[in-house]
Amino acid sequence: MKPSKNDIYLSETRAIDSQEQNDEKLALLLTELADRVQRGEPVDISKVCEEYPEHASELRYLWGTVLVTEAVGANQALTSSAGEGEAMAWPPQLPFPIGDYELIEQVGQGGMGIVFRARQMSLGREVAIKMIQQDRLNSPEDHQRFLAEAEATARLEHPGIVQVYEVGQFDGTPFFSMQFVRGQTLAQRLRNGPIGQRQAAALIANVSRAIDYAHKQGILHRDIKPSNILLDEHGNAKVTDFGLAKFFHANDHLTRTGAILGTPSYMSPEQASGRSSQLGPASDVYSLGTVLYHALTGRPPLVADSPLELALKILEQEPIPPRVLEPKIDRDLEMVVIRCLQKPPDLRYSTAGELAADLEAFLRDEPVLARSGRFTQVLARVLRETHHAAVLENWGLLWMWHSLVLLVWCLLTEALDWAGVDNRLAYGGLWTVGLGAWAVVFWALRHRMGPVTFVERQIAHLWGASMIAIAMLYPFEWWLNLKPLTLSPLLGVISSMVFLVKAAMLSGAFYVQAVVLLGTSVLMAVFPAYAHMIFGIISALCFFIPGLKYHRQRQMSLK
Repeated sequence: MKPSKNDIYLSETRAIDSQEQNDEKLALLLTELADRVQRGEPVDISKVCEEYPEHASELRYLWGTVLVTEAVGANQALTSSAGEGEAMAWPPQLPFPIGDYELIEQVGQGGMGIVFRARQMSLGREVAIKMIQQDRLNSPEDHQRFLAEAEATARLEHPGIVQVYEVGQFDGTPFFSMQFVRGQTLAQRLRNGPIGQRQAAALIANVSRAIDYAHKQGILHRDIKPSNILLDEHGNAKVTDFGLAKFFHANDHLTRTGAILGTPSYMSPEQASGRSSQLGPASDVYSLGTVLYHALTGRPPLVADSPLELALKILEQEPIPPRVLEPKIDRDLEMVVIRCLQKPPDLRYSTAGELAADLEAFLRDEPVLARSGRFTQVLARVLRETHHAAVLENWGLLWMWHSLVLLVWCLLTEALDWAGVDNRLAYGGLWTVGLGAWAVVFWALRHRMGPVTFVERQIAHLWGASMIAIAMLYPFEWWLNLKPLTLSPLLGVISSMVFLVKAAMLSGAFYVQAVVLLGTSVLMAVFPAYAHMIFGIISALCFFIPGLKYHRQRQMSLK
């Protein structure tokens, strides 16, 4: 019995209502998780995904940007409250004695600590004292992280790292004394504009050597930025503020699962997405590249009006090449910067030492490694996934079913052709009405799995456009007075273009399918008697193989 217009309207209305309910549920869940982060409660996103499997892919896709927004908001709140709250009112008057030290003046302040210029009375030397903010004393995690910074820095003895002398407490407030560097931060220097390229290369080479030394001691900095690089009176650079340092060969209990740590403009994509398990030396290399970019151009690689927009840019967009902003920059130096800023960690310099060596080679007017561009690196960059690829976990099983439907449809078409059927309506109905019905079923099954993301809707429109193009082949054959199925090789061309767009949106691996399907169209033209069998087998594999991959990924993520 044919459904009435009213039945169709009610069915569509229920589908829309169901989608709105799913979207609302996801929004409420994200709001609740964000509130927990604001309260300082740990959030294990993997466990949340297990509890809400229908929202798992959307949660992973959105969670990193939510964390960046919350982290930046928290830092801004601390900064704005610093001038009004009790933290800035302590100590009551300077100079102020604490043990063997006398605080003379405040010289800096961050999200966690305040830095004073002080005098160590027993040795008569000038030092810097860093004390935890008074409003952070109630947080055990911040207290432990502050002491972890002192421990991490105290282990590092390098001319390019500010040295820690002593760790202590005063009235329950932890502090540590360290080398006082007279001069200014790189951030203060860059307020006057970019610096010369050779000066910038030499400066970041020295900083990279210091960071490489820290890495060899098992310590990641995780917050390299211009304000954490001090320039002494002779212009020598020293790295400071290891407040987010991590011992990457040990279990870091101070880092919550999925926590966002670092300064957004200078953080790596793996930091911006909250993938703390993927942090390594290459993460600091990325940050060194952003500082070098800033020193050469006068601005960070990526800028945005909001933390959320900035996080998405870090994950997805490539920065403007430095020479576009400053044409006088040497091409080799630009290549060094670009290699540091690659999204996949394996395409960057593997160590800060390698970065330093390339910068030193540039300063000696020797060839740089970054310019060589190994073929495997270029290929890996082309084939890498975008951050949108996570949505394919929702499509894995469906693509496997889609591959079967395509194969069956192609074999049916081939059977009709071998049987001598020349009725255009038979072929047109099979490829329009038949595949159209499958598309409705496919989309309904996807809706049952949870909310549909914006990117998935774009993919759906792309699929719909390809179906319209395929449907138009049959009337064109009639208008041109061609035999049925004469234009069938265009199936390969249309499918190839679909995968070409998917490669740009989702994963560069789909360039392989695009090339294979384009070659398939040629085979279909050469062997017309077997055209649909060839297309059916190859196109089915093009969907089944990635479908199996992403289905397995989804199964693993739900365990």
